Amino acid sequence: MALLSISRLTHQFGGLQALTDINISLEKGEIAGLIGPNGAGKTTVFNLVSGFYVPTRGDIVFNGVRLNGKRPHEIAALKIGRTFQNIRLWSEMTVLDNIRISQHYRLGYNAADAFFHTKRFKRREAEIRHSAEELLEVFKLSDLAMEYPKNLPYGIQRRVEIARALALGPELLMLDEPAAGLSTADVAELISYVRWIHDTFHLTIWMIEHQMQVIMTLCENITVIDFGSEIARGSPDQIRANPDVIKAYLGDGDI
Repeated sequence: MALLSISRLTHQFGGLQALTDINISLEKGEIAGLIGPNGAGKTTVFNLVSGFYVPTRGDIVFNGVRLNGKRPHEIAALKIGRTFQNIRLWSEMTVLDNIRISQHYRLGYNAADAFFHTKRFKRREAEIRHSAEELLEVFKLSDLAMEYPKNLPYGIQRRVEIARALALGPELLMLDEPAAGLSTADVAELISYVRWIHDTFHLTIWMIEHQMQVIMTLCENITVIDFGSEIARGSPDQIRANPDVIKAYLGDGDI
């Protein structure tokens, strides 16, 4: 059984048809890509999977659980983590607190525990802090634990955002344009970084990306959409050679 199965996914914004009959299947442990021109509907797919939108038609099934209609926090609790095209860190919270707060869905205590600072509250808060500190150490961010994200370079902010998504303990990590805004050197580092995450945490990774170097180097399977519909699916070599993809997206240059 596929880890994630999307079938006939269709979505409308009022009278605008954003997606039409999208079918995507992700196997456990793979790195997959979703590409297409600006406005093709890629982020809409991610928003539907992560619960920010509800599909007009079709099914989204993760680990045998139908996601349609579930709220974002419920989907996160099912072990789906994601980043965003525009970095969405809490700029007035420290790096450590950004990691800690992402674990809210598994706090294990209630409002009364928090108000009275019960033993259960103190124990769980200590466990969450320890877990966050361990993750920062793994990501070599410990020295920045008490910094505010707004004061950090863009590439480091991306690392913090990915670390925050991994604090959920996801089985599926969705990366929405992780190379956006990065320099050439940072893009090369990102490729190594994503490989390391995949191998270290044994995840399935699904990414939207316009940097073809990233997609073609990392992804085993790639789906291409244009105007809300799938136009191709296959390996990097198959995508490079597909005339519909070349016409709609890649152009005539060497990819």
